[in-house]
Amino acid sequence: MDTIKQLEWRYATKKFDASKKLSKAKLNVITQAFNLTATSFGLQTIKLIVIEDKKIREPLVEAAYHQSQVLNASHLLIICIQKNIEDDDVKNYYNNIKDIRNTPENILKPYREDLISMMQGMSEQVGQQWSTNQAYIALGNLMTVCAIEGIDSCPMEGFSSTKYDEILKLDEKGLKSVLLLPIGYRAEDDMFATFKKVRKPIEEAVIII
Repeated sequence: MDTIKQLEWRYATKKFDASKKLSKAKLNVITQAFNLTATSFGLQTIKLIVIEDKKIREPLVEAAYHQSQVLNASHLLIICIQKNIEDDDVKNYYNNIKDIRNTPENILKPYREDLISMMQGMSEQVGQQWSTNQAYIALGNLMTVCAIEGIDSCPMEGFSSTKYDEILKLDEKGLKSVLLLPIGYRAEDDMFATFKKVRKPIEEAVIII
């Protein structure tokens, strides 16, 4: 696989072929990639909602300023953050470390206590912004994985998070939507697929010291 070639092939898909669906195997790659995304401290205060059912997606189109990709893509991915970061989030994380790596409690305890203290020191607003930063890492990772897998995608910030949260009852789950990523396969008549990429020369974008 030529990674650069696939990244050049990728573009923000404006028109999806509504008749084409991702296989379960492809969707599994996407969900696994999300779960393997790097997050600060490995705490994973983000969640991924995957919606295939078009009846559920129909009311979401208007709340995304009528962007058709929300409905016509094979699946709609919604990256969410936890509204609040609780002590149990940190405790559960370190319990997983203990179970998976058999790390002794005396080694984990000071790190766990420091991270709990750090999270408690964040206001709700700061905590949500911190989690949102992780969501963007996940978005970039998913877009790259999609390109490598030959899956089209379209990252979106243009939607009403408040309306999405209301329609999907995310507040009941303690979540807040922050990013959308419709995924699927481009329509043959999407003219944007043929446009040449516009980027700065590599010498202007990258500084090597």
